[in-house]
Amino acid sequence: MASPQRQGSLQDLNICLPRTLFLLALLGGVSSHKECLILQSAEGSTVSCHGPTEFPSSLPADTVHLSVEFSNLTELPAAALQGCPGLRELHLSSNRLQELSPGLLAPVPRLRVLDLTRNALRSLPPGLFRTSAALRTLVLRENQLRAVSARWLQGLHALGHLDLAENGLRSLPAGLLSSLGALHTLDLGHNLLESLPEGLLKGPRQLQRLHLEGNRLRRLGDGLLAPQPSLRVLFLNDNQLAAVAAGSFRGLKQLDMLDLSNNSLSSTPAGLWGFLGRPTRDMQDGFDISHNPWVCDKDLVDLYRWLDANRHKMFSQNDTRCAGPEAVRGRRLLDVAELGSL
Repeated sequence: MASPQRQGSLQDLNICLPRTLFLLALLGGVSSHKECLILQSAEGSTVSCHGPTEFPSSLPADTVHLSVEFSNLTELPAAALQGCPGLRELHLSSNRLQELSPGLLAPVPRLRVLDLTRNALRSLPPGLFRTSAALRTLVLRENQLRAVSARWLQGLHALGHLDLAENGLRSLPAGLLSSLGALHTLDLGHNLLESLPEGLLKGPRQLQRLHLEGNRLRRLGDGLLAPQPSLRVLFLNDNQLAAVAAGSFRGLKQLDMLDLSNNSLSSTPAGLWGFLGRPTRDMQDGFDISHNPWVCDKDLVDLYRWLDANRHKMFSQNDTRCAGPEAVRGRRLLDVAELGSL
């Protein structure tokens, strides 16, 4: 499944003046006349630097969008953002940043988007977001964060999108999201998580999209998703799930998409599916339970009946097959369900 796309393209700046490009080199502080460009608009200046050898030492005072990407930067000056107090978006992806100064973001209290994709960060300094109450999107995917702390995220009262994917995380603290009441999208995909603390999702008031795919999860418990009745999209594919508790989906009346493909599920408990889909409502975006070793016997009767009512929303129907018993091995689960639900 596709990961969430980066927010805040140049089109969002509602450019009113002619699109004239200026070399940032005219301002000094760059080593090549081809490294940085300025795009001026009624909203302010957009500065784009690709492959610079150092962070630009002088920026337009009205800079609202700054991209310094695809270079070998390992650190940023502590006062790097001192001259652009109206900055709204900061994109620093594909560098080699190893650490950030605790006061780096203090001069830019209006910052809404911070993208640190594909760097070498091992931790974040406490207090980094002390003045970042306006931050809405924080992307930390593809770094080297082996552990995370709730202290890092203090002050992010408006944060709606948090991306911690592809970091090698093995565990998470129960209170990680406790201060993130506005969070609507959480991406923890493609880490090394084997389990999740029961209270992980307490804090966000209306989480709508949750990515847990590509981990090593073995079991989904009753209480994990319970605090999030507004959840609409849930990715659990490509884990090692062998058990899902009967109440795992209780209260998820808004769920529109569920991906459980590529796990180790052979059966599911009675009552699990009754909280999803028809007869209550359609799952608008469908579901996928393919590439699991389903044992198609009487213990799947509850699933058979649910599939009969919701088959029109089922993805990968030809790849959802029985691993046993021998009499139905290799047959489509849907075909067996048609007989089993009679």
